[in-house]
Amino acid sequence: MTQEATAKEETQELFPSAELKRIEKKKQITTQELVECLKSTAEDIGQISELSSEEKILVAQFFSSLLKLMQPLASSIAVNQSNLPPQLGDVVQAYIDPTGHLILQFEDHVELKDLSEEKNRDLMTAILGDVIPKFKNLTSQQKHKLENRIKLLSSVTKEIQKSSEALSAAMSAEQ
Repeated sequence: MTQEATAKEETQELFPSAELKRIEKKKQITTQELVECLKSTAEDIGQISELSSEEKILVAQFFSSLLKLMQPLASSIAVNQSNLPPQLGDVVQAYIDPTGHLILQFEDHVELKDLSEEKNRDLMTAILGDVIPKFKNLTSQQKHKLENRIKLLSSVTKEIQKSSEALSAAMSAEQ
């Protein structure tokens, strides 16, 4: 008798035939479940690839826009250290520049992280909640500064125009 036949007989002795059928059916379901799981995994991998491509485009567009918007307003924006992941270590100060680089200042050295790189995307999203409101504050300050200048220039211009008109009138009257 072969080993397979002996093993089958021993299995039949251990389990009644109804129990054996239930175990074999469970093995089939398990195999089907595994196949379905692998199919689902393949779909997820395809979606991950598509999402990664979309993320890459969005990150490039974000930093291109940030550069255009931030350059006239500030050379950098401070990042609150509490928004940084603890694995970065003991950061003394942190800043983001218009090109999308995070400058991390430690006690004894400085590190530069390119937030557009895929390996730094989680870091990028961690600091956006801190940086965007600060950027909004910068734009509000710039708007307020321009409004004040326009108000001043408008008043001064009206007065200088009045003086210029009075001078022109006086010179015309002399001729």
